[in-house]
Amino acid sequence: MSQSIHDVIIIGGSYAGLSSAMQLGRARRKVLIIDEGLRRNRFASHSHGFLTQDGIDPAVIAAKARTQVLDYPTVQWLSARADAARRIENAEAADACFEVTVGSDRHLSRRLLLATGVKDILPEIAGLKQRWGSSVFHCPYCHGYELNQGEIGVIGISALSMHHALMLPDWGPTTFLVNDAFEPDVDQLAALEARGVTVERSPIEAITGHADVNLADGRMLSFAGLFTLAPFELASPIAEQLGLEMEPGPVGSVIRTDPMKETSMPGVFACGDTARLMASVALAVGDGNLAGAGLHRSLMFGTI
Repeated sequence: MSQSIHDVIIIGGSYAGLSSAMQLGRARRKVLIIDEGLRRNRFASHSHGFLTQDGIDPAVIAAKARTQVLDYPTVQWLSARADAARRIENAEAADACFEVTVGSDRHLSRRLLLATGVKDILPEIAGLKQRWGSSVFHCPYCHGYELNQGEIGVIGISALSMHHALMLPDWGPTTFLVNDAFEPDVDQLAALEARGVTVERSPIEAITGHADVNLADGRMLSFAGLFTLAPFELASPIAEQLGLEMEPGPVGSVIRTDPMKETSMPGVFACGDTARLMASVALAVGDGNLAGAGLHRSLMFGTI
C-alpha cells in the first residue's frame, strides 16, 4: 500500500489531468497522477486551434506539459492503469477518503479527479481505422483548414451526420456519403442543397490511398479528407464503479459535474473529455484548470 496520503489522486494524465495537476502543484498540494498513456488524439500528428500551440504535434504538447507539471515537487507520476477506485467509509487514516487500486497496490487520497477521457467507436469500414487522425477526422475545427478547400467527404452513421454535412462546406466542396445509414427527408435534402452538398447513396466498400472511397457500384471518389461522427464510451470503468451520475449526449454519455467540476459523489471531480460533450485540447486544458481550482477550494473549505 502507498505509505502516504495524497491530497488528490488524478486518474488520467493527458491535457485535462495535467492542467488540473499544475493548479494543485502551484498550491503545493500533494498530487499523484496515474496514467496509462492512451491519449485520445494519439493518432493525430498535429493539433490545431490551441493558442501558442497551433500545428504542434499533440504528443509534444503533452510531453512538455508533463515536464512542466512534474517540476512541481509535490506532484508525482505513476505510469499504470488504475483498475478500481472506491470511497472509504472507515479509512485506515482519518483524513483519507478514497482508495485507488493499481494492480496489487493501493493508493489513498483525500480527493479524486477522473480525467480518464473517452474511447472512440469507429464505423466498421475497411481502411477507416488505419486512417483515423491522419485523413479521417471527427472535428472540422481541428482539421478542416488544413484540407486547403479540397474535396471533403462526410461518412454518415445516422441522421446525426447531417450536422457534419451541413458544417463542412465552409472548409471545402462537400459530398455526403450516406452509406445506408439513413435517408435524408425532403427538408434535409433541401438544406443540403442550399449548402451545396452532394449526396452520394452508393454504399462504401473500403477506404484506400490517402482518402479514396471505393463504392459498392465500382466507382472511386477521391477526397482531401473525410469526416465522420464516432460514438464514444468512457475509457475507464471507474465512473461506473463509483456510481456517478451521467450526462447523456447524442453520441455518448459523459460524467455529470457541477460548475466547479465536482461529480454527484462529494469529493470526486471530473474534467476533460470524460466530463464534457465538446472536445478539444484547448477545452480540456481549460476544464482541467477549473477542476484544479475546484479541488483546491474543496480541500480548503469543503467537507465530505
